[in-house]
Amino acid sequence: MPNLRRFLTPWQVFLYVVAWSIFLTIMMRYELFTWYLFLQRLLAVAVITAATVFPGFIIVDYFRPTLKRLHTIDAGARIVVILCLCAVCAKVLVMLIENALGWANYGGRRILIDTLVNGLLTGGFTLVFLLHFSSRYQQLLALKRAFDQQLAAQNDLIKARIAPHFFFNTINTLVSLIESSPAKAAELLQHVSALFRASFNGPKEISFEEEVALCQHYLSIEACRLTDKLEVVWRLPDDDMMYDMVITALTLQSVLEQILLSVVEMTTETIYMSIEVTWQYHRVVIEINVQLPSKTLFIKRDLSRQINFEIQTKRLQLNFGKSAYIKSQINQQQMQTTISYPLHDAGL
Repeated sequence: MPNLRRFLTPWQVFLYVVAWSIFLTIMMRYELFTWYLFLQRLLAVAVITAATVFPGFIIVDYFRPTLKRLHTIDAGARIVVILCLCAVCAKVLVMLIENALGWANYGGRRILIDTLVNGLLTGGFTLVFLLHFSSRYQQLLALKRAFDQQLAAQNDLIKARIAPHFFFNTINTLVSLIESSPAKAAELLQHVSALFRASFNGPKEISFEEEVALCQHYLSIEACRLTDKLEVVWRLPDDDMMYDMVITALTLQSVLEQILLSVVEMTTETIYMSIEVTWQYHRVVIEINVQLPSKTLFIKRDLSRQINFEIQTKRLQLNFGKSAYIKSQINQQQMQTTISYPLHDAGL
């Protein structure tokens, strides 16, 4: 059962009422001999249409939780009945008002016939609109299923490339800590549990606070294994701004994981990393600056070939559009990785 508000805005409904009223009035032009009668009829038709559409949509929206549980055909039939009843009530009300104002003189037979015709017309057009909405809704569902399948495939590919390496390293670290430091082993297990739980939840959109928490879980796990080889500084927006920010789950975490695999694990020197997050002009920009080791020269030569964020970029673009990107620049002193994607503030 599709939500009609997703397809028609109030402004579109208003335009429909005006256009439909003008159309019906023009169809009756041979019965209207003066502009005064034409404007009278236009006003009456506009009131009937508005008194049918707006209350009808409000009633349908009120019963939407009930209609969603019904079969599509049953729900559609109930919507047609609701709109027909609204049309009948609106037609009778306007005809009685016209009689009272002296604009027309409708007898009981004329009121009955016109009311039935108006109800049947409304039911027919409601059925046509419902078929159109249902078709569009099915198209949206098909696009969503294709989107979810593609995103899941990208997520599975990331797991296949990185998760085994990370998993076995973590197991080895736990084995070494269980005897030497049981408290640290227990803390490490909590970090592992949180990170793998998020991984199994799939590539959904999550709050930026959750993504930062996952990154911190991951870095805490790696800190147990890398000891003093990594120093990380976070520069984050204030809590109110962070509350409104979202990102595809595990995007930043998987970028950090690849950086650690390609840089930190390939040297014995301490690596300094800064992560700065800004949200300006409807774009989120994450700058990851990594100070490269001064003595391990082969890292700089091979780093450009090893670093590849194509999968993470595709996952971002599936959620935030083609303007999202992840790029790296490498020089003799540092590697700078930029994650950027559009994000509009819903409060604006």
